[in-house]
Amino acid sequence: MTATELARARLEHDQDVFTVRRLGRAAAELAGLETQDQVRVATALSEVCRELIGAGAVVVFSLDEGNLLITMDHAPGAGLAQSEGLALAARLVDAVTLEADRGRVTIAKRLPPHSPRLPIDQIRERLAGMAPVSAIEELRQQNKELASTLEDVLQLNAELQETNTGVLALYNQLSAELEETNRGVVALYAELDEKSGQLREAGEARSRFWATVSHELRTPLNSIIGLVRLLVGPGSEPLSEEQSRQVRFIGGSAETLLELVGELLDMAKAESGRLDPQSSVVHLPTLANHLRLTMQPTSEPGDVTLRVDLAPGVDDVYTDEVMLARILRNLLSNALKFTPKGEVRLSVHADTATDEVVITVSDTGIGIPEHYLKSVFEEFFQVPSALQVKTKGTGLGLPYARRLAEALGGTLELESDVGRGTSVTMRLPHHDGTPEVRRVLIADDDEAFRAAARRMLYGFAVETEEAGDGTAALEMMTANPPDVILLDMLMPRLDGHALLQRMAEDEALGQVGVVVVTIRPDTAPSGHPVLSKQGLRRDQLLQAVRDAVVTDRG
Repeated sequence: MTATELARARLEHDQDVFTVRRLGRAAAELAGLETQDQVRVATALSEVCRELIGAGAVVVFSLDEGNLLITMDHAPGAGLAQSEGLALAARLVDAVTLEADRGRVTIAKRLPPHSPRLPIDQIRERLAGMAPVSAIEELRQQNKELASTLEDVLQLNAELQETNTGVLALYNQLSAELEETNRGVVALYAELDEKSGQLREAGEARSRFWATVSHELRTPLNSIIGLVRLLVGPGSEPLSEEQSRQVRFIGGSAETLLELVGELLDMAKAESGRLDPQSSVVHLPTLANHLRLTMQPTSEPGDVTLRVDLAPGVDDVYTDEVMLARILRNLLSNALKFTPKGEVRLSVHADTATDEVVITVSDTGIGIPEHYLKSVFEEFFQVPSALQVKTKGTGLGLPYARRLAEALGGTLELESDVGRGTSVTMRLPHHDGTPEVRRVLIADDDEAFRAAARRMLYGFAVETEEAGDGTAALEMMTANPPDVILLDMLMPRLDGHALLQRMAEDEALGQVGVVVVTIRPDTAPSGHPVLSKQGLRRDQLLQAVRDAVVTDRG
C-alpha cells in the first residue's frame, strides 16, 4: 500500500533541524502517539538530521498501514554507515533503515491500534500551518520535555522504592516463615527417623520371632512324624484298623504343620531379604509333569481335570527349582481346592518382547469377588465362602507364592471372576544358562526402584548390591568395584554427576560400566547408556547393562 504523505521540509541549515524536529513531534501527536513516544520520534529525527546537515536532504512525513514513516532523501555518499546519530535513533524508534545506494534514511514508529487521530486533511492542514521555530524556542520546548521526563523518572523511582520496601518486608516475612518451616521439617525428619528405626526394629523382631518359633517347632514335629512312621512302618507292632487310622491322622496333621512352619520361616526370610535362591537349569516339562502326577483333585474322580500346556521354546529356565516348585504347588493346590467341576490348567509360554517366561495357573472354579482381589495377598486372609469352610487352609498360599516369585526376580498377579474361575500369572526372567555379569551396584535413593531393579537383574547378575546415596555407592565401589553401576542422577549427599566425576578421577573406578537410570533422560550426561524410570522394561535394562560393559571396558 502506498504511503500517505502528510508534510515535507528541506534540511539545509542548522535552523532547519529545529523545524523538522518540531514537525516530527507534531506529526507523532496528530497520528495518535503518546507523549513519551512523541519525544522519542522527535529526538530520533533530530539526531539523524544533524548527520545530514549540508547534504541537501528532503524530509517527508507520511502514514503507512499503522506506521508513522519519516524519510530523508539526501545526496549519496554522506557516509552514514557508522553514524552515532543513526545508532542512537535506532534505540528510540521501531526501525531505522539506511539505503546508502539510494541516499535515503527511513524512520518508522508503529502506531497504537485504534489510536484516535484526526483525518488526513486536517493533519496536513495543521502541519502546514506551523511556523518556523527559533533555537531558543526549541530549546525551551526540549527543557520542558526533559522536566516532564524527569518528573516521570522521579515518580517511577518513588514507586520502585515503595515496591522495594514491600518486597523487602515480604522477603523478611518469608524468611522467618521458611526458617520456622525448616525447624519443623528438621523436627519431622527426626521423628520420622525415630519411627523408622522403631518400625525396623519391630520388623526385625517379628522376623526373628517367626524364624525362632518356626525353627523350634520343626524339631518336635519331625519327631512326631518319625514316631508315626515307626508305628505304621514295616517291623512295627500290629495295630488295629482304628489305631492305624488315628496314627496316620496324627502323622498327616504333623506333616501339614511342618509345611506351614516351613512357609512361615520362608515368609520371615523374604521379609528380611534373606531368601537366597540357588539357581540352576530347570527342565520345565519334567517339573510340570511331576506336579501333574502328584497333585490330585479334591473333588470326586472325573469331576476335575488337571491339564498341562507347554508352548515350544521354553523347555529350560535358569531359576531356583525348589522355590519354583513350591510356588506352582501352592497355586495348583488352591486351584484344585476351589474348583468343584471343570479343569485346572498349568500353561507355560515365552514372552519374547520382555524376555520372560509366563506361567499361568487357571481354573474354572468358584472365583473371587472383586472387592477381595487385593486382600487375598494379605497373610492369613481367607475369602469367606461355603467351600472355604470345607477346605483346609491358612491363608498363606498366595502371599507365600508372591514372596517367592519376587525373590526369583519375577512377579505374580491374579485375575478372577465369580462363578467363572481364577487365573494366576507368574512372570520369571527367561534364562537358560549362567548369569552374564558378576556384580551390579544399584545406586538410587528410591528403595522401591532398587527392589524392582534387583528383581529385573535376578539370574542375569551373580550378585546385586544396593546403595541409598552417592557417598555410600562410592565407598562400596572403592572397597570392591562392581562390573556395572545403575546410577540415579538425583541422590542425597553425593549426586550422580559428582559421583561420575569421582569415578573418572580413579583409575579402577573408571573401568566400571555405567547405566544412567533417571526420570529426566534429557538432562543425563552423554557417554553412557541412559534409561528412563518411567515404564522401564527388563529387556531394556539388561541390554543397557550389556552395552555398558562393552562400552566402558572396550
